[in-house]
Order: sequence, then C-alpha cells, then structure tokens
Amino acid sequence: MLYLVKLFPEITIKSRPVRRRFIRQLRKNIRAVLLEFDEEVRVTGEWDSLEVETYCTDQGLLHNISNRLSYTPGISQFLEVDKYDLPNMEGIMRLAMQHHAESLRGKTFAVRCKRTGKHVFKSVDVERCVGGELNRCTEALGVKLENPDITVALEIRDDSLFMVKRKIKGLGGFPLGCQDAALSLVSGGFDSSVSSFLGIKRGLQIHYCFFNLGGKAHELAVKEVALYLWMKYHSSHRVKFVSVPFEAVLEEILCKVEDSQMGVILKRMMLRAADQVAARLGVNALVTGDSVAQVSSQTLQNMALIDQVSASLILRPLSTCNKQEIIDIARKIGTEEFSRNVPEYCAAISRKPTTKGKPERIEREEAQFDFKVLELAIEQARFQLITEIEKDFNHVSSDVVVVQDVDTSSTVIDIRHPNDMQISPLNSIRHNEGTDILTIPFYQLRTKFTKLDSTKRYLLYCDKGMMSRLHAAHLQDEGFTNVAVLDLFNKHRS
Repeated sequence: MLYLVKLFPEITIKSRPVRRRFIRQLRKNIRAVLLEFDEEVRVTGEWDSLEVETYCTDQGLLHNISNRLSYTPGISQFLEVDKYDLPNMEGIMRLAMQHHAESLRGKTFAVRCKRTGKHVFKSVDVERCVGGELNRCTEALGVKLENPDITVALEIRDDSLFMVKRKIKGLGGFPLGCQDAALSLVSGGFDSSVSSFLGIKRGLQIHYCFFNLGGKAHELAVKEVALYLWMKYHSSHRVKFVSVPFEAVLEEILCKVEDSQMGVILKRMMLRAADQVAARLGVNALVTGDSVAQVSSQTLQNMALIDQVSASLILRPLSTCNKQEIIDIARKIGTEEFSRNVPEYCAAISRKPTTKGKPERIEREEAQFDFKVLELAIEQARFQLITEIEKDFNHVSSDVVVVQDVDTSSTVIDIRHPNDMQISPLNSIRHNEGTDILTIPFYQLRTKFTKLDSTKRYLLYCDKGMMSRLHAAHLQDEGFTNVAVLDLFNKHRS
C-alpha cells in the first residue's frame, strides 16, 4: 500500500530552511508511529509531500496504519494511491478506465488532475481527455463539474502518475517536536484534556503534571486520560507524567487561608510547584485549561495575580472558548467520556470565592501558609515516563487473570472507546461459534456490569490490555470474581 501524505498548509508558507526542518520532523514522526505495525515501512519525500510505503497486506494492520496517520499532527490529508511510471495520454486514459469504470456506473463524475513538473500537456488537458474517455466508455450518467457523485482524482509528479483511490482527512497542525516542550497541568477534566490536545496539535511536546487532591483512584483516572492522549496523538515522542501529592497543601490552605481567597491561592501554589517541575524537565512553558471567566479564579484580575508567581511562559489555548466549544472538541478527540467520569476536586473548595483578588490581601493570606508543606510536596513528586504508567496498572491489577485465547464458555466485553470500536472491530474472534461479544465502553462498565449474568465469565478487551487490566482490578475490588482480561495484542506480538 502506498500513501501520499499532504502537508498542513501552514507548513508550506514557512521559509525554505524551516519548511525542510518541519518536513524532516514529520517524516521521523510517521516512521516512529508506524514501526509498530510494519518494521520495514518506508517514508520518503522532502518538499511537497511524503510517500509512505508499506508491504503489509493484512487489512486490520492497514486499518491501524490509516488510523494512526489520521491522528498524526502535521498531516492535512493523505491519499491511498497506486503509483505508475508516467505513460502517454492514451496510457493515462487506460489506467483511469481500469480504476474507475465499475464505480462510475449510474453516477455523475468530474476529473481533477494535480500536476507538478514540466510536461508537454497541461492539467486541464488531462482532465478533458480522461473525462471524455470515461464518459464515452463507461455507464456513467455524465460529467458534472459541481458536486459530482464521484471525483476521479489523479496526480502527476515529474515522471510518476498517482491514481487516487481514497482521500482521508488528517489532523492538521504542526509536526510534533518542531516546537519546544511544554508542561500541561492536567486534572482529567474537559479543559485540561482539550488544552493538552491543542498544544500537541501545535507541535508542542507535551509532558503532564497532575496535582493529586483526590487519592489514588483519581490519579489512576487522570493517568488513563493522559495515556489515551499519548497513544492516540503523540506516541512518536517520549513524554513524562509527573504526579505531585497536594493533599497536605490543600489541607494547609483550608486551615489557614480565608475562604474567599482559597481558589486563587491554590492556583498560585500549583504554579509555584509546576515551575519547579518544569525546571527539572528542562521545560520553559506551562499549559493550562483556563478559560476567561469560566470560574472565579479565571477572571482577568485573578489570572494576573496567579501568573505573578511563575517565571515560565503560561499558555492558555482555551482562553476565549466557552464550555460547550470545549466539550465539542473533547467529544471529537475522544476524551469526553473520560472527563465526564473524572471528578474535579479542585473546583469547589470556596463557598464565596473572590472574583477580583487584591495583591495585598493575597500576600497577607499567604503569609499564614507554611511553605515547607509545598516544598515537601515538590520533593515527593513522582516522575514517570508515560510508558511506565502500564506498571501502575499492572500493580493495581496484579491478581487479574490474563488469557490470550477465547473459549465458548466466556463472553468478551469490548471496553474500548466507540470510535476505536468502529475503526477496528473485533472481527478476529467473531468467527468463533458460540463466542458472545458485548460492547460496553469503559465509562459505562461499572454500572452495566452489575446487571450482567453473574454465573458467566467475562473477558475484558482493549487494544493493548492496559485499560482492561485496570478496570478488571476495579471490578474485583468490588467483589466480582467472574472477570478476566483478554490480551490479543501480546498474543499477536509473540
């Protein structure tokens, strides 16, 4: 299979050195994310577009490759193509007939040709000749230049002809790694997840920093969101997840700070800690999910007060977005249901929070605070590679039974996100007679599992077995002994 990768348009208006640097980075990123599916994948091209060539013929793997390309930052769109040495005009018409004669039956069409290089003919000549031949020699309804049923697309580049079979929309944005790294402050909610994604889309290498106010379960839920974002959108790079134990800091604020000032001071403490975490990572920018006036701590005056304690550049991708816009983006990128089920612990600690904090008042309240508590929290911060989060899941799920084969007495529960189910259905085990498959997304599993037949055994399935292990462990902790994990990923790798 050959893919023709088109660059995000904003890349093409950069200066020649910058454009080449961006393309090199994109080429490197594509190769990194596709090696999992094909170790011999070839990525070539230096200027207008990239060619991605794989000799893989397995339809499931090809689906995964297309899926991964569609979520790689820097790609405007990519085309599934067949490549030929450029023939004469009669040869072009013959190849067009070969590719499209059947699909044009009973439909209107238009021919679109994009040409690069020096040739004796123009693009419009190709469109006219190919269109005329298809109109005469097929059972098409005719040519329709505006809103046709089918667009017959082909590209000519120097001595090569590309017959386009399918166009797939890409993520857009800049290639990951073409900008500096940034530290995203995440809570697992809508705002922090979406702001992290927007930073990734702009080419930032996003690391994650979590301030734990809600215990181990909250931390695992946030790690689940971070892992999802990394696996889907920026797995080409190694990033870190930092967990800062902030329970004692919150307790100190609750005991010593006046109620109305708590929200602003808590945010100031978080930024102080994030500054030091960023310094240890060699990062100069912080990403937050703040949206102007969404909550009391996000008024302009309060945000200015909060920013005073940080030496880092603070990026707020959502600053002018409303909540519905943020939720819409979360739904589009697949984090909506994660976020709906993660409690926002830091959102409601003040009953009557100030919307216009005064510097002198904030300083007076902070003078009551014991900063040794903050220093201790920073010292106890845990730094992990995002790939090491799997170890946390495995620790939680050490007693969970893992199987790699399905027996007819067990029922498989696909707990993946609905988007992933649609892209890569569980066809590999559907042919097994007597095997039942249920689709229950992870965010509905706890409520729906209690209603299932307790006499049956259930095997939880996700792509790589991480999420399924975590949720199986949670179910076992609640007293369910009829649950195990189906791990097809490691089975295929072995």
